[in-house]
Amino acid sequence: MEKAVNEGVCGEVRDEAGGVWSGSWVAERLGVELVGEDRLTDLLGLALRRNPKRAHLLVSNVLGKHVPQSPSVVYGHGVELGRRVRALLGEEESARAVVLGYAETATGLGHSVADGLGLAPYLHSTRRPVAGLAPAGGFEEAHSHATSHLLLPEDPALLSGDGPLVLVDDEFSTGNTVLNTVRDLHGRYPRRRYVVVALVDMRSAEDAGRLEGFAREIGARVDLVAAASGTVRLPEGVLERGQELVARYESVLGARGTARTTPTGPHPDDNRTVIDLHWPAHLPDGARHGFTPAHREQLEAALPGMAARIADALPADARRVHILGFEELMYAPLRLAATLERTAPDIEVRYSTTTRSPVLAVDDPGYAIRTRLAFPAHDDPADGPGERYAYNVAGAGFDAVVAVVDSAGDTPALHAPDGLLARLAAHTPRVLLAVIPSYAPERPSMLPEPLRGPDFSSYAPEEVGWLLQDLSDVTLEAPTEEREEAIQSGGAHYAESLPVEYQPSEQYQELFHAALAESAARIAQAVGVVTETVLAERGPRPVLVSLARAGTPVGILMRRWARYRHGLDLPHYAVSIVRGRGIDANALRWLAAHHDPRDVVFVDGWTGKGAITRELAQALEEFEKSDGITGFSPEIAVLADPGSCVRIYGTREDFLIPSACLNSTVSGLISRTVLRADLVGPHDFHGAKFYRELTGTDVSVTFLDAVSARFPEVEDAACAQAKDLLAADRSPTWEGWAAVERICEEYGIHDVNLVKPGVGETTRVLLRRVPWKVLARAGAGSDLDHVRLLAEQRGVPVEEVAELPYTCVGLIHPKYTRGATGADGKAVSV
Repeated sequence: MEKAVNEGVCGEVRDEAGGVWSGSWVAERLGVELVGEDRLTDLLGLALRRNPKRAHLLVSNVLGKHVPQSPSVVYGHGVELGRRVRALLGEEESARAVVLGYAETATGLGHSVADGLGLAPYLHSTRRPVAGLAPAGGFEEAHSHATSHLLLPEDPALLSGDGPLVLVDDEFSTGNTVLNTVRDLHGRYPRRRYVVVALVDMRSAEDAGRLEGFAREIGARVDLVAAASGTVRLPEGVLERGQELVARYESVLGARGTARTTPTGPHPDDNRTVIDLHWPAHLPDGARHGFTPAHREQLEAALPGMAARIADALPADARRVHILGFEELMYAPLRLAATLERTAPDIEVRYSTTTRSPVLAVDDPGYAIRTRLAFPAHDDPADGPGERYAYNVAGAGFDAVVAVVDSAGDTPALHAPDGLLARLAAHTPRVLLAVIPSYAPERPSMLPEPLRGPDFSSYAPEEVGWLLQDLSDVTLEAPTEEREEAIQSGGAHYAESLPVEYQPSEQYQELFHAALAESAARIAQAVGVVTETVLAERGPRPVLVSLARAGTPVGILMRRWARYRHGLDLPHYAVSIVRGRGIDANALRWLAAHHDPRDVVFVDGWTGKGAITRELAQALEEFEKSDGITGFSPEIAVLADPGSCVRIYGTREDFLIPSACLNSTVSGLISRTVLRADLVGPHDFHGAKFYRELTGTDVSVTFLDAVSARFPEVEDAACAQAKDLLAADRSPTWEGWAAVERICEEYGIHDVNLVKPGVGETTRVLLRRVPWKVLARAGAGSDLDHVRLLAEQRGVPVEEVAELPYTCVGLIHPKYTRGATGADGKAVSV
């Protein structure tokens, strides 16, 4: 064969099997057939893999993943596909296109397609989360052994345009992966046109029709560009027979089937060389976070010099050299290999990359995977340790292998006795290592330090740090009815505006002080119980994180108890959580950067039906997936748990907590939290206001001091009660949620979020919403004095109900149901 060395020209596929098709072994034993264009067998071989979803594997001869191939052939196929996409779209649409490739196998192919397309920026999905970088999307790969894909562009605008989106994968088999991607992205960033690119289109007629139907469904055009097309015919029972074949051969593999021999002779370090590529500063190692035309120019200028450094480091007698990339890191090693091939004509260069994919190796010319080097993962993967593989490298007769990894993969595991470098050293005279700096997206700025009083809140600075931004100068308030209507008419979220702060009458203030005098000892004991429980279960120095703002006075009281009883000075922060939007992810990132997430204890005032408890659990699960930061516990510690929604509480009685009687004037003069796109950017904390003008009526510190003063008299009782609770079964029963559902059925209310159970939640309804009626437990005493007064002022009937599990329940007025908020924080439609 004539050697193909022209980059960007689709060269001849190199046949390393002496004319035998590398799929014949599988085809003969399982009856698998490739049906379609003649060149399919040039492009594809067949192998078997350990996968419960699909036993056979289409092995590309031109992808540069499992099969060592001439780098100019690999790059040329991608560039040629990109040129075809450019011809399809035309110059104007091509200039607006964005290319998206799939991890891990198609990251290099997608980048090559982007090069052929011209000026298109490129992004590939990744399975490597980055702390502090929120994903712009994600999707699942149906038949893969590792399915979660993240989209982590440094610039979120990369995916938000309306130009064509070009999706690149190595094969197009069922279309599920593409459908999952388009469904996710079209919901976020709708556009009119998509182009799917693959080396081979192997869909069945049914799957082809499904893609066309999906395109009609979303109202977009979807084109397909492939180097070849056909189908795979699978006989009945092929999955089970393939699995049996894999099990049988894996039990009797010889040395070449799984090449894991220990090096003999000189220590493997003796035949290793490290190459300093002089990788350009600030140039991304790949497109995990985006790769722009400007990056492409920078790389093109640097490639000759870097390839020359590799050539200089090779042994003088090396004539057959392999460049080995690293999982998702395919494009940079490919371009280095292609440049070396072009500039060093005396050297036969081959290229492939390591992979996560477990494939059976059989040393037969008719089988696509003849040898397998297995070694431990060496980049501290987010999904935990596991085995990785390099195929068809052992026994291929290479004089030298150049392993190219990013710095995240240059770990002790890479250099360990059972690591990749040692495995390679057993099969080649010389191993060289080139490390490319892992690109870290630039942060626009560090998150600010917490806000503290007296500049923000009337609390002392040591009592609490607010992980919020100050929006005091922004007008956000609206009358209750107008606010409800605004939510309904525009689909607005309740956290995008604020209710007008309730100004208590003199009579109401007297009620507050009377209630405080009566309940201070009761609250102090509950504070002691919940704090002792936290210290016993969550370690000696927890980090208190209260959910602003109802949780913040409780967090301060817990901090004071720990100082009084144990001499501890616990950190305490307040963060925002919004129903339907979750907890402030930037606040979590700040906490993770300054504390061990395992020490964080979330604190709230009380539970109603448990909606925020569920919201927090879901939000933390999503945060762990997006950021890869683990350790935050979804458990909430509360002062009162009348709904039986949590394990850590001070009491499960539903009584008046005076801090629920008022709004900002008992919460450090801080408003509810605000989350609105024009005010809170992707790197900002959620916002809130400091109502300095209400200082004259502020009782925030009065409340704290009144409760703290009762600590000595309740200390023994609180510690004894905490000891009893620690030995008891405190599992949540969620009886509050069940009670709310019964009330909904009895009163004909269609949504549980219109029912606000408990004294605290009922008070909020009367202060902030348009109440319909209040249900009061028959015989409830002074705990409801303030509720009755507020109800009287607003003309709301109080209906006594027997056997009510709560002291009272507030119902939002059905007249404003269309403006009430549902589980997602938006309007609930009737």
